[in-house]
Amino acid sequence: MSMSFQMYMDDFVQPMRDELTRLGITELRTPEEVEEAFNNMKGTALVVVNSVCGCAAGQCRPGVGKALQNEVKPDRLYTVFAGQDREATAKAREYFAPYPPSSPSIAVMKDGELVHFIERHMIEDRSAEQISAELVEAFEKHCK
Repeated sequence: MSMSFQMYMDDFVQPMRDELTRLGITELRTPEEVEEAFNNMKGTALVVVNSVCGCAAGQCRPGVGKALQNEVKPDRLYTVFAGQDREATAKAREYFAPYPPSSPSIAVMKDGELVHFIERHMIEDRSAEQISAELVEAFEKHCK
């Protein structure tokens, strides 16, 4: 990949990264960062597999933002970016078994175990409000 193309992609992708990091979500950009965050995890965590896909991710990110306004929410907030931080995303997906790779997608974890997962096909054709409602329900069930 040429340096100018990579710089273009970085400029293109940065607003999508910012949409989540502005919410206090920590980006995990390397497999080592994923392992550090997920291994020996205590409490609850939200993990958003971000994506450039406009159709699904365009509703996913606002849905996550709306859900995080809920009083009950996970202790930790993480994101990996599919197609951009490939190795980190692959490492995070190891924790989402038995679900196949899916982006965007959203995981709720408790003590390092996956307790709720929203796959891409469950994000497509849904509004940010519907995605938020499902997340709030998962937060209420697993994060109290």
